[in-house]
Amino acid sequence: MLKNGHHAPGGSGGERGAEKRKRAVRVWCDGCYDMVHYGHSNQLRQAKAMGDYLVVGVHTDEEISKHKGPPVFTQEERYKMVRAIKWVDEIVEGAPYVTTLETLDKYNCDFCVHGDDITLTVDGKDTYEEVKRMERYRECRRTQGVSTTDLVGRMLLMTKAHHTNMDNSDYQQHADNFGKGPKGHSPWTGVSQFLQTSQKIIQFASGKEPQPGDTIIYVAGAFDLFHIGHVDFLETVFKQAERPYVIVGLHFDQEVNRYKGKNYPIMNIHERTLSVLACRYVSEVVIGAPYAVNKDLLDHFRVDMVCHGQTEVFPDKDGTDPYAEPKKRGIFRIINSRNGLTTDDIVQRIIENRLQFEARNQKKEAKEMAVIEALKRREDEEKNQAAAQ
Repeated sequence: MLKNGHHAPGGSGGERGAEKRKRAVRVWCDGCYDMVHYGHSNQLRQAKAMGDYLVVGVHTDEEISKHKGPPVFTQEERYKMVRAIKWVDEIVEGAPYVTTLETLDKYNCDFCVHGDDITLTVDGKDTYEEVKRMERYRECRRTQGVSTTDLVGRMLLMTKAHHTNMDNSDYQQHADNFGKGPKGHSPWTGVSQFLQTSQKIIQFASGKEPQPGDTIIYVAGAFDLFHIGHVDFLETVFKQAERPYVIVGLHFDQEVNRYKGKNYPIMNIHERTLSVLACRYVSEVVIGAPYAVNKDLLDHFRVDMVCHGQTEVFPDKDGTDPYAEPKKRGIFRIINSRNGLTTDDIVQRIIENRLQFEARNQKKEAKEMAVIEALKRREDEEKNQAAAQ
């Protein structure tokens, strides 16, 4: 039995099975969820798979500033962003930074789930110490190849290095500055490359075909650094029909770079695919969609409506309007989501806070390294004691 009379998930026998069917297993996750990326979404996907109902606690700006340094997004933006992830059933605003049994009991959760990295308070304590001790803690695998730290680093770098050549010396130097503290290299904060697999896409995809009576809505773009501006746009698109089936066409990296310039996209096509698939307003993604929304695409997906936000529409390579065909068919709509936030704005926020972010990342790294060294010392001491006996 777990606290509050909850049975641990599982168990044999008809009676236990019937009880399990009757009562949903409630799972708790918490975090900053600042700059929500597919790594966070993957953690929440894994957590939801361990139970039936997922409650996610999101910390306030004040708490995050105290323990980690300034968040990139406001708490209101972060709450909305987490609500938009399709595996989340409920969010708790202003959740405490340290996860306690009291919190789990308050929200009637059986256990909490966190990635296999370390989360520390301002004074270097493990924030999950109490729930681990009471065996109400489960771990899921951290997604390799992405962290908020790395994304911030890619923005600060502002060269094309991150999606052309990982061996580029500028990128290595950035990786060294961002993923290394004073002593050594933390396995959690370092920079590594994300490797896409078909399995990961299947795990994120809804797998639902459009049904008769659905309105098939097509939108296209980069959806780089998938953020609250994108969420507001997709939610508005979703509300355009009674039974919407939203297909997002994602442009390849080279195409995005052609019309956006600089070092865009910050996330490569694989990363952007997972970010968009994790959104509850999206049914399907076209990976490497043609820039022009042409006759073949519209006919193939039987598109009823094509939407674009209020951002500028860049002409195709030959100077033509990429939306000429849907306009001709009378199915094109400009959508006002009342949120003008762009990826550029986020990069600006980061650059303005650059020194604070670099200090924050180095501090985090130093704390992680201290924990690793303490664990190693403890291990050595135990070995020595065993040898002495």
